[in-house]
Amino acid sequence: MRALLTDALRTLAPPRTDRHGPLPPLMLLLTVATGVVDAVSYLGLGHVFVANMTGNVVFLGFALAGAPGLSATASLVSLASFLAGALVGGRLASRSAAHRGRLLALAVGVQTALTAAAAATAAAGGADYVLIVLLGLGMGLQNAVARRLAVPDLTTTVLTLTLTGLAADSTAAGGTAPRPGRRILSALAMLLGGLAGAALVLHGRPAAALALAALLLLGTALAAHRLSAADGPDAPWAAPTV
Repeated sequence: MRALLTDALRTLAPPRTDRHGPLPPLMLLLTVATGVVDAVSYLGLGHVFVANMTGNVVFLGFALAGAPGLSATASLVSLASFLAGALVGGRLASRSAAHRGRLLALAVGVQTALTAAAAATAAAGGADYVLIVLLGLGMGLQNAVARRLAVPDLTTTVLTLTLTGLAADSTAAGGTAPRPGRRILSALAMLLGGLAGAALVLHGRPAAALALAALLLLGTALAAHRLSAADGPDAPWAAPTV
């Protein structure tokens, strides 16, 4: 228990000597935003995911088999949008690879604009497919950049490997249980985001849920920009991982 709490504290407030610097708590904020956005997309846009592409591919198969309540078109639009966002994220990562904090600030700044546009569209009663495209682009961008940042156990959009590692690497399984606190925090962040997003959507406020996600993203982008400027390009955490 002591190791779990210590690891959780180091994730929320990393020491200055940490290899990933302030990135872990920022990635947790992105994870919360993911939970909010997927709650909106699944509950409000016809049972489609814009961040969880594993679920989306499975839903596509269900829809093609004729399962009621699912749309093959919506799944395909989400997949295409996500891939396009990931492509943009990959290009941004190639051009801003020298400083991980600046890459995060730039990418999340773009994602904030996309999510804010989705919130405005939802408030105006815009078409669901417009929302799917905007949110899918943002989540593809986020996923590509999180992959390039390579902070262990903080992918921000999926939890399967994180939860697998929590169990498979535990001392009960004969492992060394690395980063148990971080892994649990990652799952709790997604849960919190899903809970908040679902509560707003189920009360008829999907635009408010997307506005909340946009605020979380904006806070992340501003924090990443400020920390990058303060620490400079020579900070140990700024350099890309090998």
